[in-house]
Amino acid sequence: MARIAVIGGTGYAGGHIAQEAASRGHTVVSVARTVPSERLEHVTYVEGTILDVPGLVAELQGVDVVVISVPARDDMAGKVRPAVAELVKELPETVRIGVIGGAGGSLVSPDGPRVVDTPGFTEEFKPEALEAIGVLEDLQADAVGHDWFYVHPAGGFGAWNPGERTGSYRDGGEVLVTDADGESFISGPDLGVAVVDEIEQPTHHRERFTVGY
Repeated sequence: MARIAVIGGTGYAGGHIAQEAASRGHTVVSVARTVPSERLEHVTYVEGTILDVPGLVAELQGVDVVVISVPARDDMAGKVRPAVAELVKELPETVRIGVIGGAGGSLVSPDGPRVVDTPGFTEEFKPEALEAIGVLEDLQADAVGHDWFYVHPAGGFGAWNPGERTGSYRDGGEVLVTDADGESFISGPDLGVAVVDEIEQPTHHRERFTVGY
């Protein structure tokens, strides 16, 4: 069993990851700016923020995997990328890093383009998507150091479209996963399944992958 910290562990993606990991018997630490009134069983909640890297590193001593699920939106816009870079630098190299990005950085086809570069991508969501892509680029630029993985959820992933746990999903490599009707979706619980599967049986070392049905 692993000791897993989820930064943004009370958010939509992070909460499902924490729940899935705890249900499989892992030791889970959920880090967020506020501690929720309703808590998951077998999850330890810690107040903290990715913007306070020294404090966060102190809280994360002894963890095996750190999963970062902090969207670069609202008051976090423009702050997530530098904070992640600083955190990765300060964590011991024995800690594996996981990052939950967005669909915007995934490719439409093996030869591109990226989803964020297509005409149909909503303009107001571009800054968040591009910052998430920047986090990926920083990880890719570091040729040595931590093992890491970066997940692009399907295009229809979000709290507004929750879905149920099926326990199944498809890994599309760098390409956005779509079904036979061209729809791209994965539920919150099944994103958690995909992430914890990768933690338990690593297949993506220092690379990204997409998940969907």
